[in-house]
Amino acid sequence: MKIETKAVEALLNGNHILKGIDLNINDRELVGIIGPNGSGKSTLLKCIYRVLKPTAGAVYLDHQALNSYPCKESARCIAVVAQHNYYNFDFTVRDVVLMGRAPHKRALERDNAEDYQIVAESLETVAMSAFAERSFSTLSGGEQQRVILARALAQRTPCLILDEPANHLDIKYQLQLMDLLRGLGRTVIAAIHDLNIAAMYCDRLYAIKNGIIVGQGSPKDLLTPEFIREVYDVDAQIMTDNSGCIHILFHPGTECRGNDLHNQ
Repeated sequence: MKIETKAVEALLNGNHILKGIDLNINDRELVGIIGPNGSGKSTLLKCIYRVLKPTAGAVYLDHQALNSYPCKESARCIAVVAQHNYYNFDFTVRDVVLMGRAPHKRALERDNAEDYQIVAESLETVAMSAFAERSFSTLSGGEQQRVILARALAQRTPCLILDEPANHLDIKYQLQLMDLLRGLGRTVIAAIHDLNIAAMYCDRLYAIKNGIIVGQGSPKDLLTPEFIREVYDVDAQIMTDNSGCIHILFHPGTECRGNDLHNQ
């Protein structure tokens, strides 16, 4: 699925959050949205997955305006893993993942064997099968994040949108999650905080600062020390490993405390 935004603006509580965002994301690309906190990354994603309506501009799915889709139809196109997932009811893990099947059901239609099979496969994919009967509210933050990813997988959409998908996950599950996303063969758009994760896994990056696009391109082309300093106000060194993947080392503003102690 191809995703486009054209001149998208968002005005929230009198604040001009997005100031004319143009994205062009190709079918089956994994695209990272990067930028400092408060730059507008989450707001942009919410405009794409229809939680927020842009103040100006438009979002397109396969060249068709998003606002022309019935809500249930767009939910069959885009699944979401948001940053925060709160439930006031004591749902089991299986029940939470079953929610991903809702866009495919008619009103009052009961879950069937196919739905339960898809849920089981989705939980297995995120290594949460053993937790199916557990209450969602009793899980750790990382476990909850994996269940929400399973719900998105159960939705069986051609596009996935993720807002800080590695949030709450330890290193093992961060890498497993990104490996999974790369292997899905779907269009994936993810707001990513960790530039090293973005560099390892994304086909392309869009960088946002103060509500505008300040750069785009492949990780190798975009993530230079000069660009990182411009966007994040920190100094960095770029290294390339034997496989050709770049790694970013950030430098503190003052000497490392360990060096200070060593020199005493």
